[in-house]
Amino acid sequence: MTDPIAARHLFACQIAREAGAVARTLFENRDILRVEAKETPQDVVSRADREVEALVRDRIAASFPDDGIVGEEHDAKSGTSGFTWVIDPIDGTMPFLSGLPSWCIAIALLQGAQTVAAATFVPMQDQLFDARLGGGFRCDGAPVMVSDSLDLTGAMTAIGASHRSPAAHVAGVIGRLIGAGGAFYRSGSGALMLADVAMGRLAGYYEPHMYAWDCLGGLLMVQEAGGWIEGVDMDQMLASGGRVLAAAPCVYDPLRGIIDAG
Repeated sequence: MTDPIAARHLFACQIAREAGAVARTLFENRDILRVEAKETPQDVVSRADREVEALVRDRIAASFPDDGIVGEEHDAKSGTSGFTWVIDPIDGTMPFLSGLPSWCIAIALLQGAQTVAAATFVPMQDQLFDARLGGGFRCDGAPVMVSDSLDLTGAMTAIGASHRSPAAHVAGVIGRLIGAGGAFYRSGSGALMLADVAMGRLAGYYEPHMYAWDCLGGLLMVQEAGGWIEGVDMDQMLASGGRVLAAAPCVYDPLRGIIDAG
């Protein structure tokens, strides 16, 4: 009998690449895309976001019609299989619309309240990150583990922010990080920065508030790569989002101390 998680994991990798190809074509013609603000001027959406999510939803519905779907740009679809797909069609819409390469397609798979598989594709680098619960983390098919030699001092740590994050809190975290000898980094794509933590490129990642589609896949990647993540209340995350913290093991406690000191 086919392993239902393995089948969906493979499918996630395939559809992330397919969606990425469509998104790249739209990226190359982004000057004609209509852009709309959602909650604030910093929170934007374009036709590209909606078209890419519609493609992923259609593919899921055709292959796994009983699965639920939660996405950033369209209403949630309930399922009966116990599996739920969580989709960010373009994570990093602002970089995408600005002509920057730091955006990706992020797909996570839940079984009940647990993330069991994930795929993140970066079209401008033709790079695929994927993970499966208990099966490790991979970059372009090669297993990767976080670095056990990373230190907060001298390493890059990513701090995410949005209109939902108190500016004074974020500024305080960045100031304390720099004061402790760390270096601040931000690319504009939380899913991509979490993958970079799993790759050992970043010492850690913190954001006061993220939505489920931005972070669930990346958190699984960090965990499967041997990193540490802060526990997530899945019901709250799916309903309204929450705080995200992920880091290399030697960095996690010092970084959490910096975050909570303010």
